[in-house]
Amino acid sequence: MSNFDQVIEECKQKLEYIANDNSVPRNIRRSANDILVTLSKDDEPLFLRTSSSISVLEDISNDPNIPVHTRTLIWDVASQLETIPVDE
Repeated sequence: MSNFDQVIEECKQKLEYIANDNSVPRNIRRSANDILVTLSKDDEPLFLRTSSSISVLEDISNDPNIPVHTRTLIWDVASQLETIPVDE
């Protein structure tokens, strides 16, 4: 397992936590599930999966209804995904 695969797995675990947390608004949980699906598409290039995931994460992190602990997790996932280079 490459270092990038490890990063993706850690991000997926955090997104699963968000998706299953009932204190999180439904639209945020749905977006977390969508990102999980995107990150799991092994037939797409890694940089495409990560860049589209980061874009969605940035959108939902600006939601005024998001709990603070969830926003922190989202920022953490986004910054982890940003460590994956575009040219991979």
